[in-house]
Amino acid sequence: MHNTAAMLIELGAIILALGLLGRLAGRMGFSPIPLYLLVGLAFGHGGILPLRASEEFTATGAEIGVILLLLLLGLEYSASELVTNLKTQYPSGAVDFVLNAVPGAVAALILGWGPVAAVALAGVTWISSSGVIAKVLGDLRRLGNRETPVVLGVLVIEDLAMAVYLPILTALLAGAGLAGGSVTLLISLGTVGAVLYLALRHGRLISRAVSSDNAEMLLLVVLGLTLLVGGLAQELHVSAAVGAFLVGIALSGEVAEGASSLLTPLRDLFAAVFFVFFGLSTDPADIPPVLLPALLLAVVTALTKIATGWYAARRAGIRGAGRWRAGGTLVARGEFSIVIAGLAVGVEPRIGPLATAYVLLLVVIGPLTARWTEPLARRLTRRPAARRAGPADEDRAEPATHAHA
Repeated sequence: MHNTAAMLIELGAIILALGLLGRLAGRMGFSPIPLYLLVGLAFGHGGILPLRASEEFTATGAEIGVILLLLLLGLEYSASELVTNLKTQYPSGAVDFVLNAVPGAVAALILGWGPVAAVALAGVTWISSSGVIAKVLGDLRRLGNRETPVVLGVLVIEDLAMAVYLPILTALLAGAGLAGGSVTLLISLGTVGAVLYLALRHGRLISRAVSSDNAEMLLLVVLGLTLLVGGLAQELHVSAAVGAFLVGIALSGEVAEGASSLLTPLRDLFAAVFFVFFGLSTDPADIPPVLLPALLLAVVTALTKIATGWYAARRAGIRGAGRWRAGGTLVARGEFSIVIAGLAVGVEPRIGPLATAYVLLLVVIGPLTARWTEPLARRLTRRPAARRAGPADEDRAEPATHAHA
């Protein structure tokens, strides 16, 4: 009974603090994500007042938060839009890998951590945070922007690439070599392929089966289906976030609209819990010794992510303002980077604090770059012709003949 009371008190205090901080951030016109992280740091391991009773519940809520973030993002797009996006964005995925994985690998080799740690740190710097970016897009009301499908395409390619990367990394860390992870890799690829096939070919049937005029039934079925698919995907070494996103794109029409309106409040609650948990699991004392190398790596890979988004938006025919917004939005790192670092600490313990400091920097900087990269770039690069054109002209797509120039 005492533990239950302590858990309720801690959860109530956390949620109340999040509400007050969210209101403060809203008045300032600022994303609340960095404030949520600071709350986590203050009350996590090594913080001012560690919260113990609610730790397990918060961890579960954080997992649900990421899943709901990706589900709601998937509900914004149809399966056909996803296929078109993937077909047009795969070169951007290759550029993303080269520009953002290489700095991490080089940093690990310079620090003398060896090739396996280099593969791990490459993953840490490569993968953007789908959870953070989904929240930022919602906070900044950019889900309907022309560059948002471009950002989404890069994120989906990254998430699907994890189905290949994580089994290979696990095999390398276990000393089994590439061949040792072949079975796990085949299972992962088969799972992703099967779910994609169902989403693309039978999305209407799934929507019809899920559809209900009763809001309560619709909420229960969609939420239950999403958690089930996410759990099965995680069990098969595929990201639960990928599974949730694919459920979202499999639903369309009135079902998608109804589910989105019902699940939005739940998403906001559990997404906030996710960011708090990220801070709770970090000991502030581990950060200062690795802050300088983490800062240097964060600056370099923030610039390379901006370049990635700019390139991807240019290929899609988006004009200047949208290109810079796409680049700034992709900067944040988060959940995948922490997962990768957690796997690698057994081989190279120093990668844990470095990755934590790196992610904390970019999860704070990410919402700032998403908001300010485009206005700053416009001030620095504005020409007289651009001044006369106005923001509305900048956001229009280029003619189709120039989309892949």
